[in-house]
Amino acid sequence: MRGDIFKKTCEYILVLMMVCILLLTGCSESNDTDEDDMIKAEESSGISAVSLVIGSDNYEPYNYIDESGENVGIDVDIAKEACRRLGITPVFKQITWDRKDSFLDSKEIDCLWGSFTMSGRTDDYRWAGPYMYSRQVIVVRKDRGINSFADLKGKRIAVQSTSKPEHIILSGEDDRIQGVSAVYSMSTMSELYASLRKGYIDAAAGHEVAIKRFVDTNPQQFIILDEILYKSELGVAFKKGRSDDVPDMLNDILKQMIDDGTIKKIAESYGINADIFMGDD
Repeated sequence: MRGDIFKKTCEYILVLMMVCILLLTGCSESNDTDEDDMIKAEESSGISAVSLVIGSDNYEPYNYIDESGENVGIDVDIAKEACRRLGITPVFKQITWDRKDSFLDSKEIDCLWGSFTMSGRTDDYRWAGPYMYSRQVIVVRKDRGINSFADLKGKRIAVQSTSKPEHIILSGEDDRIQGVSAVYSMSTMSELYASLRKGYIDAAAGHEVAIKRFVDTNPQQFIILDEILYKSELGVAFKKGRSDDVPDMLNDILKQMIDDGTIKKIAESYGINADIFMGDD
């Protein structure tokens, strides 16, 4: 009797061991299949990254947070489509713009993508682009008697810190703008707009599309001067010295999106002059 019980117990143990072995083998094969699929996906796209962490400040209508807390904007839409074609996931991170280089250096972000001007900075970063163009303009309060750049003499003007307008105005390289009484460098465009509304400053400079959005909120109080401060190329900036192929592959994708009209269509969806954006004007 005891011998029969011992025999049956051994049989049960043997069966359980076989089941465990089969389960482990199945899991191993499943993991191997998943890894093979990942490798094949990487080989087909030619890229090993799975995500792209994109840094930008809140700069409407390029890259900003809407009422529902979602990242939206021209650059956001372009980035989403470019990443879809690359087979990677875009991750958007709001940053303090005047600390943008420290975010790149610490690898908190992979790139800067938010109406960022390439012109004059080509040696500072590893670039993808240009994918669009932008015009820098100056907006003024209508009650300050400013009708041209020459009228800015003795006036107070605000710019965003580390921006192209800041460099142009502080350096005095534009002969049309001379003798301003003060230049205020602000961290965000929101601060700049608030100062203009409250009359703390007389004028402000920035990307035309963003400035136009601001003026449209109160056209009776503000006007954009006809003169163009600067025309710039916009690009995606990676840390200089980055050694992988992501910037080059993104550059190729952006060229495709220009050629097939995708970027132009995105720009037009925000109600702007796409011909200017694409450098046709």
